Amino acid sequence: MAGLALTPPRAHPVLTPALPLVAVVALLALPLRADGEGGAGPADALSALVVLYCAIRVVRDRRRPLSRTAAVVLGLPVLGLAVAAMGAASPGAGLTGMGRYLQVFVLVPAAVLLLLRDRSDFRLLAWSFLALAGWQGALGVHQYVTGTGASYQGEPVRAVGTFGAQDVMGMATVVSLGLVCALGLALGRTPVRQRMIAAGCALALLLPLALSFSRGAWIATAVACALQLALAGPRRALTVAAAVTAVAVILVGGFGLGSAMLQQRISSITQVTDAPDQSVTDRYTMWAAAAGMWREQPLTGVGLKGFPEHRDAHASLALSAASDTEGAGTGFRKQPLLSPHNMYLLVLAEQGLIGLLALAGGWLALLVCVLRRIRGTTAPDCGLVACGLLVWLLTDFAYADIGGPSTVLTAVCLGLVAWWALAPRTGEGPAR
Repeated sequence: MAGLALTPPRAHPVLTPALPLVAVVALLALPLRADGEGGAGPADALSALVVLYCAIRVVRDRRRPLSRTAAVVLGLPVLGLAVAAMGAASPGAGLTGMGRYLQVFVLVPAAVLLLLRDRSDFRLLAWSFLALAGWQGALGVHQYVTGTGASYQGEPVRAVGTFGAQDVMGMATVVSLGLVCALGLALGRTPVRQRMIAAGCALALLLPLALSFSRGAWIATAVACALQLALAGPRRALTVAAAVTAVAVILVGGFGLGSAMLQQRISSITQVTDAPDQSVTDRYTMWAAAAGMWREQPLTGVGLKGFPEHRDAHASLALSAASDTEGAGTGFRKQPLLSPHNMYLLVLAEQGLIGLLALAGGWLALLVCVLRRIRGTTAPDCGLVACGLLVWLLTDFAYADIGGPSTVLTAVCLGLVAWWALAPRTGEGPAR
C-alpha cells in the first residue's frame, strides 16, 4: 500500500498490543453503580494503565515515539489547557480539568497510535466497538420492551443500556459509534462474509439508536454515515439508503415501535423558537451563558471547571438549573446542569479563543489528513471508519460535551483516527 507502513507477519497474531485497548472498550459493558456517583470508572482506570505502559515503553526504547506531525497535532491542546488551568478558580479544579482533557484528547489517543501496528489491529478495535454497541443496544431494546428503561415523557421506555438514567447519552454514543464502524467495515474490501455481518449489524443498531431518543446522536450519525456513503460511491449509497428505508418502514410503520414518541422527538429538533420543550430551552440558555462567559474573557476564558461557578451569573431565568432523571434501576433525582452540552462553547467559555483554536485546530488537521489518506488507499474500510468516527464526534460536539463513563470511548476513537491519519508512511518516522 502506498500509505501506511506495515510490520512483518506476526507469529502469534492473537497476542497483539491492541488487546489492552479492546479491554478498555469491553469494560464499558459493565453496569455502573446505581447511584451514578462512581466518578472515574474501570475503563478510565485501565486507560490510565495503558498510557503508563506506553510511557514506560518509550523510555525503555529510547527513541522518538511519534512523528513531528503527530506530536504537533496531538500536542496542540496542551497550550490552551495550560493557560486555562492557571486561570481556574482553584489549583485542584485546574489540575482535575487538565487531567481529564489530557486523557481524552492527548494521552489516550497517543497511546492508541503507538499500540496499533497495522490494519488488522485497527479492524480488531473497530469490531470491539461494534460488539459493545450490540450488547448495549440489545439491553436498550429490552428496556424499552419491558418498560425498565429511563423515564421519558413519564414512561420508563428510554433505552440507556448499562449507563443508567444519569447518563442517558452513554448508550446512544456507544450505539452510534458502533453503527459508524459497522458501516465503514461493510463498505470496505474485506471478505464478503465480514462485510455482510457488518452490514447486518449496522441495520440492527438502527433500532436501539432510535429508542435512545437522542436527537444529537441521530443528527451526528446521519451526517457521518452520509459522508461515508459519499466517499464509498453513489451505487453503494443508493443500495444502503434503500436498505435503511426498508428497515425503517418495517420497524416503525409495520410494528409501530415507538412511532408516536419518535415522531414527537424528531419534530422537536426544529422547534427552536416555536414552543420548544424544556430541554431545548435549557440547552439554548446554557449556550447563551457560555457565550457570555467568553465575551467576559475572550482570550483565556474563565478557567477550567469554571462553567458551573459562572453559569448563574450569565444565564437567564428560563434555565431550570436541573433535569429530572428516573428509571433504569434508580429513583427520582434532580441532576444539575453543569455544562452547556456543546463542546465548542464549553471550550470557548473555559479556555477562550486560545483553547478553542488549539483544540479545534488539531481536529481540523486530523480531518484533512484522514481525507488525504483515503484517496487511492487499498484499505477503504479503515479510512471510512476513521473518517466516520471523526465526523461523528465533530458533529456531536455541537450537541454534547465530554463527561460520563462513555467519554473514554471518545479518546479511543480519536486514537483510531490519529493512527489512520498520522501513522508513518513507508520510510517516514520511527520504526515501531
